[in-house]
Amino acid sequence: MRKSALTTLIAASVAAAAVTASTQAFAYGAGDFFTRVGVAKVEPKSDNGSLANGALEVDVQDDSAFAFTLGYRFTDKLGVELLAAEPFDHDIELNGANLASTEHLPPTLTLQYYPLGGTDAYVQPYAGVGVNYTKFSDEEVQGSTLELDDSWGAAGQLGVDLLIDDNWALNGAVWYMDIDSDVKVGGADAGKVEIDPVVVMGGISYRF
Repeated sequence: MRKSALTTLIAASVAAAAVTASTQAFAYGAGDFFTRVGVAKVEPKSDNGSLANGALEVDVQDDSAFAFTLGYRFTDKLGVELLAAEPFDHDIELNGANLASTEHLPPTLTLQYYPLGGTDAYVQPYAGVGVNYTKFSDEEVQGSTLELDDSWGAAGQLGVDLLIDDNWALNGAVWYMDIDSDVKVGGADAGKVEIDPVVVMGGISYRF
């Protein structure tokens, strides 16, 4: 009887350990490195300001591109994530005519909070705050030269992972970025453009 009871106890302990290990493996949390890959759409706000003392109304158009992130979870509930992407190419309308364009890269670093971190919940929402740096390049305007200064600004983020298994998840995220740039046309100061976009990204997530 004692041998049978001991065997039963060992079997139960092994089964419990296996369940615990499986749950811990599935629970995203402290020590996880992860990447998120997908397509991001940059949607500037509707009123981007004016140039040349109000003579030119500016309207920066939307663009989509491949984007990815790299992140790390310090604790079950706190992490950090860096957003990167291929250059976004924006047409710029001046007084309603498509007369200019620019490319930009918007690396964005956020400190994130995961309210359900450390659990085996299949839905893992998160929120983040941080800083955005935007580098402009290849600026063009018909009949002259165009220069947009690089920008630093605050950023906010909301997102969610829908867990598939121990490593893979579907991901959706949205950022707000404060992007303001001083503009020169023909080498002369022409005013400021306020882009302040919402960036929407959908894709997949993989943790290491």
